[in-house]
Amino acid sequence: MELSEPKESKENKGKKENKKIKKSKLKEKESDKKSKKDKKNGKKKGKERKSILEFKNPNEIIFLNKKIKLLEGQLKDKKNNFINNNFDISLKNPIHTLNYHNEWVLCLTILNDGRLISGSDDNSIIIYNKTTYQPDLIINEHKSPINCIIQLNSGILATSSNDKKIKLFNIKGNNYNIIQTLEYHTDWVNQIIEIKNKYLVSCSSDKSIIFYLKDNNKYKKHYQISTNGLCFCINKIKENEICYSENDDKICFFDINERKIKSSISNISKSWNSPFIMISKDLLFISGKNKISIININYYELIREIKVPNSGWIYGACMLNKNILLTGDEKGIIREWKIEEDNLILISKKENAHNDCITSLLNIGNGHIASGSFDKSIKIWKI
Repeated sequence: MELSEPKESKENKGKKENKKIKKSKLKEKESDKKSKKDKKNGKKKGKERKSILEFKNPNEIIFLNKKIKLLEGQLKDKKNNFINNNFDISLKNPIHTLNYHNEWVLCLTILNDGRLISGSDDNSIIIYNKTTYQPDLIINEHKSPINCIIQLNSGILATSSNDKKIKLFNIKGNNYNIIQTLEYHTDWVNQIIEIKNKYLVSCSSDKSIIFYLKDNNKYKKHYQISTNGLCFCINKIKENEICYSENDDKICFFDINERKIKSSISNISKSWNSPFIMISKDLLFISGKNKISIININYYELIREIKVPNSGWIYGACMLNKNILLTGDEKGIIREWKIEEDNLILISKKENAHNDCITSLLNIGNGHIASGSFDKSIKIWKI
C-alpha cells in the first residue's frame, strides 16, 4: 500500500519552492543592476581619463580650474541678498542741502582743491565753496544740459553737453577762461574720460567714440570708432582697455592699442547715467533696472545678478571705500552695500533721501558723500 504525503506538508513544500524562486530572481536582478552600474561607472571613468589626457598643456588645466572657480561663484548664494529685518541706517539727515540749480542735477565731481562742482539740465556748471557750500563760481558756457564734468591730471576742467561740444577750462580760484572747444560729435556728448594723461575720450549719442591726443596742452582728434547703438558710458578698466555701453543692453570691451573690440556681453541691463565702477581689480559693477550686475573682466562674463526690488533704474553709484559701495535709484533711495568676494550684501538704506530720482553719487572725502537728483537739489551726507 502506497502512503501519501499529508496535505499540510505539500503546502509547506510549495511555499519553500516559491521562496527559492523569488530569491533567485531577486539575485538575478541585483546582479544585473550591479553589472549595469559597473558598466556605467566604467564608462564615466574612461571619459574622465580621456578628458584629462586631452590636456597636454598645463596652462589649459590652470585655465579650467579658474573657470570652475568662476562657476562656483555663479552658483554661490543665488537667493536674494536683501536683509529683511531692521536696517542699520548709516545715513541720517543731510548736513547741507544745496538748491542753486533750476533744473535736474545730472553730474557731480570734486576738484583737486577739494571743491564740489555740479552740472545741470539748466545748462549751468557751479563750483561750491568747500566750507560754506555756497557758489564760488557759476559757468554758463554751454547751450544745453551738462552731462559730464572731469578734472584732468593737468588741472584743466573738461565738460561735455547735449550741445554736442566738449569744453576745456582753466580754473583759477573764482575765475576761469576757456582753453579749447572740441566740436566733432553730431549729437549729445554723454561722457568723457582721460587715459594715461595722454588721451581724452568721449562717447556720444551719435553712435561714436572719439579719441583725442594731447599735444602741448591742446587736444587733436586722433581716431574715431563707430558703435552699434547710442553710447552713454565709457570707463577705463585695464591699462590699455576701456568698456562702453551700447544702448541699454550691451557692454563692449575695446583694446586701445589694437583698436578693436576684444569681447562683448549682450542682454544686460545698464542705466544710461550709471557709471562703470571697478569694485576690485577683476570685478566690474554695472547697474540697471531693479538689478545690479557684476562682470569678471578677465573672462568677460556676467558672474552675478543681484535683484533690487522696487528700485526702478539705478543711476547713481560710488565707492565709499574699498569694501563699501553706495547706489542711488529713481525712487530716491540710497543703499549701502558691503563687497564680499564677488557678491554685494545690502547693509543699510536711506529711503526718501531725495524726492525724485538720484542721478549722481560722489565720495567727497572725510566720510562725506554728495548726492544729486532730479529734484534739483544736492545733498551732503556724513557717514
